[in-house]
Amino acid sequence: MALGAAEKSKFRSKESVFADNTFRSLVFACAITLLAVVGLIVFELITQSHLSVSKFGFRFLQRSIWDPVAEDFGALPFIYGTLVSSFIALILAVPLSVGTALFLTELCPEKIRGILSLLVELLAAIPSVIYGLWGIFVLAPFLRFHIEPFLGRYFAWTGFFTGPKYGIGMLAAGIILAIMILPIIASITREVVMAVPRQQREAALALGATKWEMLNMAVLRNARPGVFGGIILGLGRAFGETMAVTMVIGNRAEIAKSLFAPGHTLASVIANEFTEAVGNTYQSALIEMALVLFVLTLIVNAMAGLLVWSITRGMPSRALA
Repeated sequence: MALGAAEKSKFRSKESVFADNTFRSLVFACAITLLAVVGLIVFELITQSHLSVSKFGFRFLQRSIWDPVAEDFGALPFIYGTLVSSFIALILAVPLSVGTALFLTELCPEKIRGILSLLVELLAAIPSVIYGLWGIFVLAPFLRFHIEPFLGRYFAWTGFFTGPKYGIGMLAAGIILAIMILPIIASITREVVMAVPRQQREAALALGATKWEMLNMAVLRNARPGVFGGIILGLGRAFGETMAVTMVIGNRAEIAKSLFAPGHTLASVIANEFTEAVGNTYQSALIEMALVLFVLTLIVNAMAGLLVWSITRGMPSRALA
């Protein structure tokens, strides 16, 4: 009987080793598959954009001309539109996101905290096309008849609020993007704020700090790298947003100082014109813009991940939950 028990134990040990090796191989294959997909995307973008890169070189990023008939292309207006609309979104979304995160973690009554958190997360689940439709039928008329006349009347001297008031344009695109990136920044800010040890709060309050002084000195100061990482991650989302921006930005390849003017982004011009790209150079130029957008998004997301890790390392994400 003792020999039988030893044989059973040895058999179970072999089964465990086999199960461990199988599981290790499976998860390793998943990781390699993910890397292979990203690598294939990069390879395809590089090979398909080779014609445009060889013809225009670095000048492609510096030129404003966009002439499909003459097959003469430059991406500067689209890079400009991407950066301007995204930074408008950050200016509007960051204060709202940080304020929402602080309210949910520090000030919100327990009874409504779950409901408000769900509503914030719901904003991230709304499809992009719905934001675009809302922008066309609700936001654009409101901007045209109320906001833009006010801005033009009192702030035209800045040069940013001049010209015809269409309702659609760079300002509308920035507002739509702000709404779309708000839940991303708010969620990450909430996580890094919760990762700040409770002892920091208690020490500040014990020294006589008010609630605001405690949040400013003990919470926000420690969470600053993570909050900044969440902002950069939201910027990466704004860079790549396509459908909602395409529906409200006006889609005109020009560089204009006024935020009322229509514009274009890298993502919107690809969505608008890829099906019409009949020439090889035309198609290659659009794919090169996709490559530029991919690199920008990759850099932004890497920076965000590094900054978030810098504050949350060694701390459980729900330490204060």
